[in-house]
Amino acid sequence: MRNTLKMALAAITTICAFAAHAEQAEYDPAKVSDSLKAIFQFGSNSTKQALNANTVTLITGTIGGTYVQFGADLASVLDDGNKIRVLPIVGRGSVQSVADILFLQGVDLGIVRADTLDYLERKGFAKDIKKQFTYVTKLYNEEMQVIAPKSIATLKDLEGKKVSVDLPNGGTFVTALTVFERLGIKANFVYVEQRIAMEKLKAGQIDAVIVVGGKPYKSVSTFGNDGRFHLAKVDYAKPLQSDYLPATLTAKDYPNLIKEGESVDTIAVPAVLAAYNWAPNTERYRKLALFVDAFFTKFTALQNPPFHPKWKEVSLAAPLSGWNRLPVAQQWLDKHGIEPVTRQRFEAFLKQSPAAATVSDADKETLFRQFQAWDAEKARAEKK
Repeated sequence: MRNTLKMALAAITTICAFAAHAEQAEYDPAKVSDSLKAIFQFGSNSTKQALNANTVTLITGTIGGTYVQFGADLASVLDDGNKIRVLPIVGRGSVQSVADILFLQGVDLGIVRADTLDYLERKGFAKDIKKQFTYVTKLYNEEMQVIAPKSIATLKDLEGKKVSVDLPNGGTFVTALTVFERLGIKANFVYVEQRIAMEKLKAGQIDAVIVVGGKPYKSVSTFGNDGRFHLAKVDYAKPLQSDYLPATLTAKDYPNLIKEGESVDTIAVPAVLAAYNWAPNTERYRKLALFVDAFFTKFTALQNPPFHPKWKEVSLAAPLSGWNRLPVAQQWLDKHGIEPVTRQRFEAFLKQSPAAATVSDADKETLFRQFQAWDAEKARAEKK
């Protein structure tokens, strides 16, 4: 039986190698099917172990969101025969993804929002939860988009209004409630799936729809505007500056909601590629190390078409305040001499400014976050 299995695996390897190097016109569906047939015919417990050993699962987000697209991009670039396979899983929002990373046995990694863990602790749902997590890298910034009638100029105008913040426990829900709470704005929140909420907005049944996601976000860019609606402004107020970044939306992002040549100020929250804090020398840690090496090595490929434009904002070495980086990820960056260039440039900028000496540490961190946001937007524009 062992010899038979070896022959089957050898056949699979030969077929896969042929398929990988053949031109598209030369693909033979029968030969591709033979590789799968061999797995089912000769597969054993050893086959099962081999298939699981190098498969890394990634919890993403809801259908249509940026997280799902990022998961698909990672699978497309990183999948490499029997060496590694990335298996994206459609998620149910940032809070659920935190729970899945902590408790779901089959989840190795997940994309969550940076403010989710703080939200869970603030509401008393968890304690010292950040100690249970590590991050592989900060991904990109997710902008807050507030679709409303033109009579609503800023977020403050939603005081007492009916506002949809998506389904409970999702990322938009968490960020919207946090922002409104910090700004002291008391709105009447409704929890409606975004596509339905958009129709209710058009019908006048609600006053605004909030979407927090990487621009251009599909449900916002495809919103059928009859001229009554726009994107309302979100001021980068002091209570928001500890966890959020300033951001700008333009007509290039949403020509259906912003006039040519105009822009709308808003805020953004970082998305994070996170993992459970597995101990070194464990099987789960080994799989994370496998993923990190493949991801970081092939990272530049993700920053080019046809992959999501938000990849252009990602800097592998960017620090994330309050989070601990996965040790093997930090080791990879150190080994390859990759440092957080943005921070170095910022510190160099401060040294050249006489006023920097009078800036407090807290204000310096706020300035740094603003600098990060500016730098990411500048890099994104240069790569278009």
